[in-house]
Amino acid sequence: MTEPFPVPARSAAASATPERRIALVDLLDRLLAGGVVLSGHLTLRIADVDLVRIDLNALITSVTAGDVP
Repeated sequence: MTEPFPVPARSAAASATPERRIALVDLLDRLLAGGVVLSGHLTLRIADVDLVRIDLNALITSVTAGDVP
């Protein structure tokens, strides 16, 4: 059976490096240890009239008991 779409050939350098899989828990641990900044803007507009505008700015990070005074 043939594949529906052709798969691009991998270069020698790409095939020499192993794939790294990171668990979701490990990814969240790394992000929270360093902190994550989320920023977004959403505007609901009908007929060029802005009805709702939502701006989001959030800093997400972990806090340990030793950091609190």
